[in-house]
Amino acid sequence: MTRTVTVGIDGSRESLAAVEWAAGEALSRARLLRVVHAWSTDVDVVTRYVEPETQRRWAETLLHSAEERVRRTHPDVRLETSQLGGDPVAVLTEEGERADLLVLGSRGIGGMTGFIAGSVSLAVLARAQRPVVLVRAPESEETESARRSGDVVLGLDLPVSGEDVLAFAFGSADRYGCGLRIVHSWTLPPSYGPNTSGVLPMLLDEVGAEQRKQLEAAVAPWTEKYPGVPVSTRCRQGHPAQDLVETAAEADSRLIVVGLRRRHSRLGGHIGPVVHSVLHHSAAPVAVIPHE
Repeated sequence: MTRTVTVGIDGSRESLAAVEWAAGEALSRARLLRVVHAWSTDVDVVTRYVEPETQRRWAETLLHSAEERVRRTHPDVRLETSQLGGDPVAVLTEEGERADLLVLGSRGIGGMTGFIAGSVSLAVLARAQRPVVLVRAPESEETESARRSGDVVLGLDLPVSGEDVLAFAFGSADRYGCGLRIVHSWTLPPSYGPNTSGVLPMLLDEVGAEQRKQLEAAVAPWTEKYPGVPVSTRCRQGHPAQDLVETAAEADSRLIVVGLRRRHSRLGGHIGPVVHSVLHHSAAPVAVIPHE
């Protein structure tokens, strides 16, 4: 594995935003920035009318423009570019396996609130074995400027979330010199049904106290390792994705960190409803950390 931050681009606003974010991340990590463009060699209704040489020249122009952009905004970053033929999902998945971090753009939906990651990004994410960050194009320079000074927000799913998730979140906050807001939302077991109005308050208090105890135990070793990172925690009964997105909005979060348990079915990888919801509703970059 090379020590790189790799970003995939396709010429969209979202992928250009991903290049900007990845350049800053590579600089903060003292890593090589690798900018790649993957174009499919399969013939379809569109590409059958495009000569391979035309595709190659377009890819060269795209990569050259991205390189110029990075040189202008992050002149100190080490940079390499590469155009690769093949299925974009397969190519980017393989690139991600060789990198410290893979960064991809997330497609917006016109003027609507929220966004959909896009079929390629979601497919790569479902297959990822290493961290992937999805970046949305900023709505304005003002909102992007505010976000650059915000905290990192971490969503913990206890006791499932692995050490890799905590390590990524604390390490990011430490590099950025910002605070870390940790969100853990819990629900009662399914046997209680969707309506908890009849549940004794004493039981809810007991469950809440146990969840807070688990959260404190999980976080304690990391606050000792990173004493310079200001940490706040939020532990309550509620919907994990909703609580996480709300906290991120309140904090003008510069980065949301979530875990993704590695689970595979006969149909391929699965990103789960919480991760999918956070990707759909968050305006901040979202780091997805696969774990066992």
